[in-house]
Amino acid sequence: MNPMKKIVDRLGPELEEMNRIIAASLHTRNVMMNDIVTRYLQIKGKQIRPLLVILSARMFGSVTREVLFAGAALEMLHNASLIHDDIVDETELRRGVQTINARMGNHIAVLVGDFFVSNALAAGIKTGDIRVISALSALGKELSLGEIDQICNAREHSLEEASYISMIRQKTASLFMNCVRMGAELGGADEARQQRMVDFAELLGLCFQIKDDIFDYYNDTEIGKPTGNDLREGKVTLPLLHALSSGPRDEAAEMRALLQRGNLSTDEINRLIEFARANGGIDYAYDRMRDMQRRAAEIINEFPESDSREAFIEIFDYIIERKK
Repeated sequence: MNPMKKIVDRLGPELEEMNRIIAASLHTRNVMMNDIVTRYLQIKGKQIRPLLVILSARMFGSVTREVLFAGAALEMLHNASLIHDDIVDETELRRGVQTINARMGNHIAVLVGDFFVSNALAAGIKTGDIRVISALSALGKELSLGEIDQICNAREHSLEEASYISMIRQKTASLFMNCVRMGAELGGADEARQQRMVDFAELLGLCFQIKDDIFDYYNDTEIGKPTGNDLREGKVTLPLLHALSSGPRDEAAEMRALLQRGNLSTDEINRLIEFARANGGIDYAYDRMRDMQRRAAEIINEFPESDSREAFIEIFDYIIERKK
């Protein structure tokens, strides 16, 4: 059985109740908003982030109503960031379905994203825990700064791996880190154990984004974006960064010149992709993920054996092996 399906089945009642909270939170008297929200929620992904909240709470205590509201808040904040990202990136498809901005226009999409943010904060307040509200506030800033860093890296043609890792830590890993901390806090873990879970989640989140970036080097319509979409937006990710630093000097200089010039044609994007693949960029990205996975396994194995600990290990496997 697919490891994610096994975990989702195991947490079925908790996830079902959390999704009821999300649906109730987002329901309004406005027919247009209800239609947009209903359509959007029908294409929800694996909900890895709220799963992390629930699993962390289970690992150290129990899944209370407050845990479910925290998971709902984080999931709505995550979805808000996706809706806003689609506007910024002019994305037309997500998970193979037309985005809100493509179907309804940017004006409506911005308002829907803001609506998700407001309801995320409202769900956080319903936990009655100031730590949750504080985390949501800090996380909103982290996600925004991560996106700004990505835009700056693209405009300044930053081609350093360290800058890339720093950016994806803010843009993606910060949400994973807050999910496990929030769950562990509400589950009763002390600060030391919370921090070790945060360390684990940072590696998990970095791997999630690296794998997401690898998809850009392969053509798969199920992913919901065309090959080379990141490069079209000026985003240089780990496989190409590695090839530029380790590939043949003359060819790498030529590829750097293309990136500096910008406004790439489809043929030029394909050349950059082939350069990355031919010079070990994909293999290097997988090596980096496997190294992170080994380090994460050492952290999670510090905790007593449990279904939750096993689920965290399985989620890490899934993230690296997933096909979309």
